[in-house]
Amino acid sequence: MNPHPAIEGLRVRLSRSRVMSVAVIPLVFLAACSFAQTNAKAANALDGITVGGTFKAPKVTFETKPFTVKATTTRVITAGKGAKLSKINSIMFSYALFNGRTGKQISTNFGIELAPMDLSYNTMIKGLNKGLAGQQVGSRLLVAIPPADAYGAKGLAQAGIRPTDTIVFLIDLVSARTPLAKAGGVAVQPQAGLPTVIVEGAKPAQITVPKTPAPTILVVQPLLKGLGAVVKSGQSIEVYYTGVLWKDGKEFDASGDPKPGALYGGPVDVQIGTGKVIAGWDKGLVGQTVGSRILLIVPPAEGYGAKGSPPIGAKGSPPIGANDTMVFVVEILAAT
Repeated sequence: MNPHPAIEGLRVRLSRSRVMSVAVIPLVFLAACSFAQTNAKAANALDGITVGGTFKAPKVTFETKPFTVKATTTRVITAGKGAKLSKINSIMFSYALFNGRTGKQISTNFGIELAPMDLSYNTMIKGLNKGLAGQQVGSRLLVAIPPADAYGAKGLAQAGIRPTDTIVFLIDLVSARTPLAKAGGVAVQPQAGLPTVIVEGAKPAQITVPKTPAPTILVVQPLLKGLGAVVKSGQSIEVYYTGVLWKDGKEFDASGDPKPGALYGGPVDVQIGTGKVIAGWDKGLVGQTVGSRILLIVPPAEGYGAKGSPPIGAKGSPPIGANDTMVFVVEILAAT
């Protein structure tokens, strides 16, 4: 499921395979963020790092080690010709992450698959947001981030990052998009007997499940028909979602969940239609339109199957049993 040894993809929560790994785009998603301009004067600090190799397998060499910076610093290796990034963008990028103390690579997705990141989302390493601010799509960049803008006094032991280590990203900015802030479109009258839904902004949806037996087949019920492009298999989509169990209506996961232990406080990106998420999502979301709000009722066969799943949401979230039917409300904010 997870091709990147240091990335925890979509929290593994929507995948049948639950391989937990050292996480480094949640290296990117674990700290608070702010959006500020890079200190251009400090960019010379990166002149001692050379970038060679090939496009799919770049080689980064540190002239001196340990390498440190006092402020987040960006150096443009190759200038792109695309639009300049702003904090409302969501991007797709390739990266390689290095420890400045050792010069060793921690993680990479070059030659594998692009990584998504929403620059408006407030749980990223703040130095990465600083380093990318105002850069142009198509650029190749080096971004050096000191501990204060990365993992602070605790470091990240599972990735070998000490409290005093500077981290360095090599980044290729491949594309950028501006996702919707929320679903919107034409209201659709749902079928009778389905769960009812109340949505307030980016908060987890309030889903009320009827006291009736759960459907035995996948149910896909648009609640809002978005006016955007049709979602195609293989695309990356950005979504808000909430999931509850049919049997008791208890929430087991939500992208906008503010409770302790929740990984995401905002929208998330998933690749759809390719088996990277549960079958109920692949079948139910391909063919929908951007801006739509979709109610999905996912029986076990289209979800986690006979094995079920341990808790995957915030602290105190229930496990998903082998016979549990799941109910999702999904808002599609972008697709590329």
